[in-house]
This record gives sequence, structure tokens and C-alpha cells, in this order.
Amino acid sequence: MLDRVVSDDVAAMAYALHQATLALAHDDVPVGAVVVRNGVVIAARHNERELTGDPTAHAEILAIRDAAELIGHWRLEQCTLYVTLEPCTMCAGALVNARVPRVVFGATDPKAGAGGSLYNVLADPRLNHRCVVETGVMADECGAILKTFFGLRRAAGRASAAANAVDEPA
Repeated sequence: MLDRVVSDDVAAMAYALHQATLALAHDDVPVGAVVVRNGVVIAARHNERELTGDPTAHAEILAIRDAAELIGHWRLEQCTLYVTLEPCTMCAGALVNARVPRVVFGATDPKAGAGGSLYNVLADPRLNHRCVVETGVMADECGAILKTFFGLRRAAGRASAAANAVDEPA
């Protein structure tokens, strides 16, 4: 629900986590993002890569697009983006380009994170804009939904491989 008032980082991240659960309906990685301006949610999205077939349909990109459309400008200078998983390089680049001053994420991503885990695009002094980064807000909850999702996906893959092995002629 847009126009939701959020009182603090935990309330905003809880809403981003709710968005993440919506991605499960179409087997997308459960990542959610919300953009907050002056304490009000102006955009809320979740991953839609599987749903749309669009490799750029990450929660952050979709939320940035919606927020820019709503305020009528590409510069999101008075906004904070909350996301359940540390942004990748693509999303971090979009956040820098959109001039988002503050990014808050829950779970870190040591394999693809560009908010300090693997790369630090968000705070790179060589770029024309840097984001203040806050980490670890609801990290356990944000990490748990991802761990469960990927655990189930791995189990399904193993079951499929086992079924195929049984069907193979000797």
C-alpha cells in the first residue's frame, strides 16, 4: 500500500520484507524494496525477473522507476531505499545514478553485493554521488526468507535429478 507512513527503519524494512514474500508467488527470488520520502512509502516492489522474463526486473530497479514516475523526476534526492538484500552492481549503479542519498539493506550478499560485501559501488569516492549505507536492519528475517527459498529450490533440483536418473535406461 503506497502512502503508508513508516516511523523508522524497522517499519520500512518490515514492509520491504512483505514485498519480498510476494515474489514467492511467481518463483522469483524473494527480495523486496520500498522507497520512502518524508516518512511515507512512495514505491514498493519485489523481484519480477521470472514473472516478466526481464533480467533487470530487480526489486530496487522497479521501485526506483515507480518513485521517479510518481515524483516526476529522476533524481530521488530526498528518498531512502530499503531493500531486503544488499543491492547487486546493477542496482547499486541505478541508486547512484538516481542520487538516492541513503540505502538501507537487511541481508548481506557476499557473492554479488555491491554495498560493501563484494564491491562498494554505493560509496565509491570515484563516482559523482555516494549513498550513505545502513546495513543489518532485520538481517535475520531478511536472510531467513532467502535461505528457505534457496533450500527449497536446491531440494527440488535434487529431487528432479533423482527422478531423471531413475527414468534413464541402463
